[in-house]
Amino acid sequence: MADGERAEELYELVERNDLTGIRLWLAEHMPHEIADELTRIPDRDAIIPFRLLDKDRELEVFEELDPGQQQMILGGLRDAAFHELLEEMDPDDRARLIGEVPAKIATRALAGLSAAERKMTAALLGYPEESVGRYMTPETVILHRDLTVGRALEVVRARGADAETIYSLPVVSDGRRLMGTVGLSDLVVADDEQVLKDIVDVLAPRVRATEPVEDAARLIQEANLVSLPVVDSEERFVGLFTFDDALEVIEAADSEDMARQSGASPLGDHYVSVGVVRLVAARVVWLTLLIVAATLTVNVMQVFEDTLEAVTALAMFVPMLIGTGGNVGAQSATTIVRALAVGEVRVRDLPAVIWKEARVGLLLGVVLAVLALGIGTLLVGFEIAVVVACSVIAVCTWAAIIGSSMPLLARKVGVDPAVVSSPMVATLVDATGLIIYFSIARAVLGI
Repeated sequence: MADGERAEELYELVERNDLTGIRLWLAEHMPHEIADELTRIPDRDAIIPFRLLDKDRELEVFEELDPGQQQMILGGLRDAAFHELLEEMDPDDRARLIGEVPAKIATRALAGLSAAERKMTAALLGYPEESVGRYMTPETVILHRDLTVGRALEVVRARGADAETIYSLPVVSDGRRLMGTVGLSDLVVADDEQVLKDIVDVLAPRVRATEPVEDAARLIQEANLVSLPVVDSEERFVGLFTFDDALEVIEAADSEDMARQSGASPLGDHYVSVGVVRLVAARVVWLTLLIVAATLTVNVMQVFEDTLEAVTALAMFVPMLIGTGGNVGAQSATTIVRALAVGEVRVRDLPAVIWKEARVGLLLGVVLAVLALGIGTLLVGFEIAVVVACSVIAVCTWAAIIGSSMPLLARKVGVDPAVVSSPMVATLVDATGLIIYFSIARAVLGI
C-alpha cells in the first residue's frame, strides 16, 4: 500500500474513533512506520493511536519521533504511563529529552524517576549541550584489567542484558581510569586464562565528555567504530558513545548544513509537523539579509551607468555573467563545506585549496568563454563578444576563489561554514562579478 493511502487510512480510523481498527493497523506496521504516520496526524489526535500501542512497542515508537512530537505525546499521558515510559528510556535519550522540554514537564519527569535513574539523568544533564556527555550511555559493562578472559566473559553474561552495547568493552585500571578496549569477539577466541591487560587495545580512540558531539560522531564514522569510550578530564571512564547515536548526530548536522547552505534556518523537527509560520520564520531572516546584500549589485550598476549608456549591448550579458559566477561559486562552496565536514581539508589547507580552486575556475572559465565568444559574436559582434569571453574567464576564476575560501575563513573565526551558504556566496559574486565585467569593458572598448 502506498504511503499516502496508509496515512489516509490511519487518519480516517482516528477520525472515526475506530479503536479496534487502529489496534489492527498498529499491529500490522513497524515502529518506524507508525512514528512516520503519527507525524502526519494533527497533534491533538496523534495521542490516541499512541495510547493504543502495546507496552513493549510504546518505547520503540516514541524513540522514533522528533523532539516536538515526543513533547506532545508526554503532555497527553497520565502520570503512571508518563513515568513508566521515561523509566524505560535509555539514559542518554532521556537526558536529552528532558533537556529540551519546558521546565514544567522536565520537573514532572525527574520527580517520577527512581532515585538511581534520576541520579544518572542529572549527571548527564550536567554536561554542556551538544557535548559527548549528553549523548553517551553510562549503562555499559566495565572490565578491570586484571580479570582473566574467562572471568570477563562471566561478567559480560551477567551484566550484558542491561548494557546498551557489548561489542566493544572498556577495560579500566584502578580508579576507573581507562586503559583501552577489548572486542567481544577477541574475548570469545582468546584463552580463558589470559589476562585482559595482555590483550587490551591501548591505542583505541577515546573522547572527552565535554568535547563537541559532532566531532566524536565523525570519528566513529571515519574509524568504523561501534562505540567510543568517553572519559572525564582525569581519564576516568564515564560512558560509551554508540554508533546509533552517532548516526543521529550526523544526520541532524547534515540536515542543518543543508538548510544553511540553501539560506534557511534548520527546522529541527519533521517537516510535516512544522507549521507555515515556523517555516516562514526559518527562511525570512536569511532572505532579508540576502536582499540587503543584493543592493550591492544595484550600487555597482549605478557606478557603471555611463558604461552601460555608451554600450547598451553590455546589459544583455549581465544575467548570464552573474548567473555563471554565482553557480561556480556555489559549487566551490558546497564542495569545501562537505570536505570540511568529513575532515578532508583543514583551515591550514587554505592556500592549497585556493590554488586548486582558482585553477578549476580558470579552466571552467576558458571552456565557457569559448561558448560565450561564439554566441556573443553572432548576437552583438566580435568586439563585445571578446569583452564577454574575457569576463567569463575572470568571473569564474574569482567566483571559485571566493566560494572555496569563505567556508575555510568562516571556520577559522569560529563561524559554522555552512552559514556561508550558496545564496550568500552567489550574492557576493554577483556584485564583484559586475565590477570585473564593466572594468574589462572599459579597458577593451576604451569607454
